Amino acid sequence: LSFHLSVVQVRAWPTNGERWALVGPNTKTRILVADNDARVRSALQTLLRQEPGQIQVRESADLDSLATQVKEFRPDLVLLDWELPGRPAAALLLALHRLDYHPCVVVLSTRPELEQDARSVGADGFVCKGDSPERLLQVLRGLVQDSKARIN
Repeated sequence: LSFHLSVVQVRAWPTNGERWALVGPNTKTRILVADNDARVRSALQTLLRQEPGQIQVRESADLDSLATQVKEFRPDLVLLDWELPGRPAAALLLALHRLDYHPCVVVLSTRPELEQDARSVGADGFVCKGDSPERLLQVLRGLVQDSKARIN
């Protein structure tokens, strides 16, 4: 497994040091994890559920469930595996941006050289699956801070 977010590693996440929350205490954030690898989905769910605040996490293993979850769950944030089998990820990303609401999309990939491709079609963030859990949280927190700044 190339993703460093193993369940063991996530459970051992350090609690010392100051971290600011991914979401505020009175804010409910819906996150959809779309990856065909069950181990990655499980690790991401575990990591995200350890964050302070009200976070709802759902998962999708394929394109059909991704489409259903997006319609029913209306996530605020989608963690999208760039290599999700089926339709090209670039087309998926463009389709997500055509929705009547605009979830933030963070692309996950085993190939860091694809970051520019993902950003060129509208990814709000990019995280390599070999990156640390802290890197993923840093990207997500940055998006939350940016969205708060746009609202205020």
